[in-house]
Amino acid sequence: MNEVVGAPGRGLGAFNVIQLEQAEAIVTGAEQAGAPVVLQISENCVAYHGALAPLGRAVLAVGQAAAVPVVVHLDHATSDELVREAVDLGFGSVMFDASRLPHDANVASTAEVATRCHAGGVWVEAELGEIGGKDGVHAPHARTDPGEAARYVAATGVDALAVAVGTSHAMLTRDTVLDLPLIGRLAAAVPVPLVLHGSSGVPDAALTAAVEHGMTKINIATHLNRVYTGAVRDRLAADPGLVDPRRYVRDGRDAVAAEVTRLLKVIRAG
Repeated sequence: MNEVVGAPGRGLGAFNVIQLEQAEAIVTGAEQAGAPVVLQISENCVAYHGALAPLGRAVLAVGQAAAVPVVVHLDHATSDELVREAVDLGFGSVMFDASRLPHDANVASTAEVATRCHAGGVWVEAELGEIGGKDGVHAPHARTDPGEAARYVAATGVDALAVAVGTSHAMLTRDTVLDLPLIGRLAAAVPVPLVLHGSSGVPDAALTAAVEHGMTKINIATHLNRVYTGAVRDRLAADPGLVDPRRYVRDGRDAVAAEVTRLLKVIRAG
């Protein structure tokens, strides 16, 4: 991951993959922007496919063939076995999510995963315990305390920390109001890159401001799914007799590539 984390004031785009064409699109968009990128496969995506290895190997191959630096990342893994499998496959980064455990258990299990992953040269991202509601640290009203965040990083040895600053997962509108002063305080207190989950709900100007205030890794999933699905829906509506998936999936792939290029410029990646 070191090769894709840029200087302060530069964001790192991390985009979730559900199918191979999305990985192809994200890499194409990154190449057009001349920026490194992270391809993320979530535990939910693994459950959808029934296994990690087939999609994981395909995404690794897409990354290896790219003209820009690419890291393949396991996102929101709650299973230690899944983390082990991702490391064995060659993933460069994992997000171990023990946030639903009691704090002490979160720290202990995350520290163990970090120690093991570091032995293989793999980065580890994590997050603090659940705060308020089913969406945990990614509930809109939740906020990460800078002092608690610094102590958690010191105790676990993780390489990146997901923080709560006003976002929420799976948002279909882009109207989230970020706590920018808090991002600044967190960046000053925490010695590792900060990660913004739920970035699909954040408008462009706020994404730029988040990076300016100290946010590094910007995770985006739902927004790109909307772009992909919208392009496919438009193509099928325009040609109801179309049956070859290659002809309409290509539209989704092209739309995602263009949006990735645009978003990477918004977060000043490169």
